[in-house]
Amino acid sequence: MPNIGFPEMIVLLVIALMVFGPKKLPEMGRTVGKSLREFRRASAEFRSGLRLEDEPPRVPSPGSGTAGETETETPAEPTEPPPGDTPKT
Repeated sequence: MPNIGFPEMIVLLVIALMVFGPKKLPEMGRTVGKSLREFRRASAEFRSGLRLEDEPPRVPSPGSGTAGETETETPAEPTEPPPGDTPKT
């Protein structure tokens, strides 16, 4: 997209003033401003609605539990058979 500088903005404003006239131009500016404001508001509401639906469920961090809570771990399966057990062939 090309950059529009100050001189280009003045030329566009003069052309718009000649085409629409001094009475109609402020009314058109207000209408465009209201439309942009409504579009921004609607898009912000849409994005916030998407963010709420797409968020994964929050999982508490490991250190966020209360002091009295402890996690119980299941013992790992032994890799070797207990002494005295011999596999039968």
